[in-house]
Amino acid sequence: MSSPSWKKVLWERQPYPDSFIPPESFLSALRRNPNFTPYTYWPLASLCCAITQHLGAVFTFLVVFVRLKERSLDARVVLWISVTLFMLGYLAWEVLNYANPVHGPSTRSKVFKSSLLVFLALMGLAPVLRTLTAATSSDSIWALSACLFLLNTLLADYSCMKPGSHTQERLTSVLSMNAAMSSSVVLASRLPDDLSVFSLILFAVQLFALFPILRHRFWGISTALQAFVTISISTLSLILTMSLSVSVCMVVIGIYVAVNFIAPGVLVWAQKYKNEIRGPWDVAVPRLNWT
Repeated sequence: MSSPSWKKVLWERQPYPDSFIPPESFLSALRRNPNFTPYTYWPLASLCCAITQHLGAVFTFLVVFVRLKERSLDARVVLWISVTLFMLGYLAWEVLNYANPVHGPSTRSKVFKSSLLVFLALMGLAPVLRTLTAATSSDSIWALSACLFLLNTLLADYSCMKPGSHTQERLTSVLSMNAAMSSSVVLASRLPDDLSVFSLILFAVQLFALFPILRHRFWGISTALQAFVTISISTLSLILTMSLSVSVCMVVIGIYVAVNFIAPGVLVWAQKYKNEIRGPWDVAVPRLNWT
C-alpha cells in the first residue's frame, strides 16, 4: 500500500516527520530573486536629481553666508531676493494647484497670515539670534553647523508627490528641516549686524522649509521640469561658489557628478551580485484578501 501524498500543512496528521520535504520537488521549488526588480540607469539618475537639488540649496546658502560675513554682499539684496523668491514660489504653487488641486482657496489667507507672522517673528528675534553664540568659539560653530547640515541631507525627504495626492509630513523630513534651520541660526549668529541675521534666516526659510514643498510638486509633473530645476540650482550654486574659490567649486562639481551619475551607475553594476534564494524552507507568508 502506497503512502499518502505529502501536504505542506500543520493542521493535518501525516505519516511523515515534521522536517520532511519531498526530494522530487525540493530543488524545483527554488527561486532566485523572486521579488527583485532591476533598475535601469537613466530613471535612477533622474531620481537622484532631488539629492542634487537639495545639495545645491545647501551650497547656495553657505555661499550667501560667507558673503554676508565678509560684508561683500548687501543684506538688503538678500532680503529682497528672499521676498521675490517667496512671491515666485507662491505663484508657481497656485498655478500647479489650479492644474492639480491639493489645497482649497480657504488656505490662502492662512498662508499669508503665517508668512506675515514668521516675517515679524524673525524681525523681532534677529537681535537675540545675533548674540546667541557669543560665548562659543567659531571652530565649534563650524563643526556643529557641518554636522547639522549633514543630518539635514541624510534625513531629507527625496520622494516625489504624485499629482492629485496630499502631502503627509514624515518624521525624518521634519527632523531634516529642524536640523537645517538650527544650522542656519548658529551660522547667522556669527554675522555682524541684525539686518544680516534677519536676511539670512529668512533666506534659510525659503530654501529649507518652503522649497522642499514646492520641489515635491515639481517632481510629479515631468522629467523635463525636473532636469530644468536641477540644472538651474546646480549652475547657480557653481557660479556662486566659483566666485569664492575655484578649488571649492571643483569639489562641488565632483559631488554633483558622483551623486547624479556615478552612484546610479555603481548601483546598476552591483545588481548582478544580488543572489537571494527562496525555497520551501522559508516561513510561509499569509495572503490576506481584504474586501
